[in-house]
Amino acid sequence: MDIQNENRNSMSSELENAKVMPFTADQKIYENIKAVLTESRSKMLTAINSVMVQVYWEIGHEINNAIGKRAEYGKELLQFLAKRLTADFGKGFKVSNLRNMRQFHQTFPIRYAVRSELSWTHYRMLMRVSEPNRREFYLNESIESGWTARQLERQINSLFYERLLATQKSGKGNVAKEIFELEPRTDADSILKDPYVLEFLDLKENKDYRESELEQALIDNLQDFLLELGKGFSFVARQKRITTDYGKHYYIDLVFYNYILKCFVIIDLKTSDLSFQDVGQIDFYTRLFDDKIKQDNDAPTIGIVLCAGKDETIAKYSVLADKANLYAANYLSYLPTEDELKTEIKYQRETIERRLLLEKEGDAE
Repeated sequence: MDIQNENRNSMSSELENAKVMPFTADQKIYENIKAVLTESRSKMLTAINSVMVQVYWEIGHEINNAIGKRAEYGKELLQFLAKRLTADFGKGFKVSNLRNMRQFHQTFPIRYAVRSELSWTHYRMLMRVSEPNRREFYLNESIESGWTARQLERQINSLFYERLLATQKSGKGNVAKEIFELEPRTDADSILKDPYVLEFLDLKENKDYRESELEQALIDNLQDFLLELGKGFSFVARQKRITTDYGKHYYIDLVFYNYILKCFVIIDLKTSDLSFQDVGQIDFYTRLFDDKIKQDNDAPTIGIVLCAGKDETIAKYSVLADKANLYAANYLSYLPTEDELKTEIKYQRETIERRLLLEKEGDAE
């Protein structure tokens, strides 16, 4: 009886395996084909996009050469072309689109300089940026950081470029030049910003959120926060526990690693204005992190107090003014108007310049 039962169980097991194995094999074949099709579709879309951008440049080139400085003729020509091209090729050739194509050629007059990595939507947004240096910066960052068109739009609207410039610690006249010529950018002052714009957290209506809620909101929107932090950041941990030699535990709100700076970046979140205690705390955390976590091949850890408001007197008369790896930065829980952002950026820039001037005078004495 036992032998018969064993034989039945063996046969039953073999039958079950026979049922499962074809399904598993079929599923594997399906996944392989799916991967091939997905990759091919992605390549196809990229190729189509590249061709589209080149075609629009060619159309813009033809229109621009035909119109020249004849504005009245240009209006008539665009109307004529819109009507005929729409009849022959369908949607996409309205007067406004043709005008964009002409502007595309005018803004990027060298054909081989048009980058295939960017879509037509990217280029339409870049054309809105009038200053050549700003436009070139956003173009390069879009490619290097892999920004989507939506991310590019958000960075332009939040004055990403101006906020980077505002935190540069070099002389005022060299700032714009430095941001482009520093390749690769491997210093913290060329990557960190002030202020940070956190409008994606939707905290504007909630005036009484706690630090734990701010932290959770940042984790829930980690992809957006990484985009706002800038190039080279990867998430490591939240509430990272560090234990002293005497067994006392401390918890750091957020820990990142920046592969460009080759160092850890720790962030202490504050929903209130910066205080002396906050500065002392981030200094302590940074020293402790370097001692307990940092590896020998890592650069010194950077500590940032991300706070609702920053008193420059505290920044001036604390270790923030002396230590190159400690920073305090404001965060804005909503996307301000361009004028509001420019005012904030101007304030940050002037504050840094005053501090640099005082340091220079002190060195002269």
